[in-house]
Amino acid sequence: MNYKVSPAVSSKQLETDVVKVTRWDFAPYSETGWHIHDFDYIVIPVISGQLTIINPDGLSTKFDIFQGNSYNRRAGVEHNVQNLTDNKTSFLEIEFKSGIE
Repeated sequence: MNYKVSPAVSSKQLETDVVKVTRWDFAPYSETGWHIHDFDYIVIPVISGQLTIINPDGLSTKFDIFQGNSYNRRAGVEHNVQNLTDNKTSFLEIEFKSGIE
């Protein structure tokens, strides 16, 4: 498959001393770029879709997200998140600056 991957669009919606909320919008064939999460976080899908998660070891995993079905991850996660489909997708990312239990 021959395609060019463009940057996904991030929009900061809210930031306080405790929390940061960012919306990520993925056009077809877009990506976040490599990053490490400094804080524990929750993801709330806004538009269902399939993402490809690429880890530092080069392994990739396809991950289906479903509107309204949240999940969480701990600080320290390093990855690149890609939308390698012909459909757009989107999620809210809520980072907890003081950690979650």
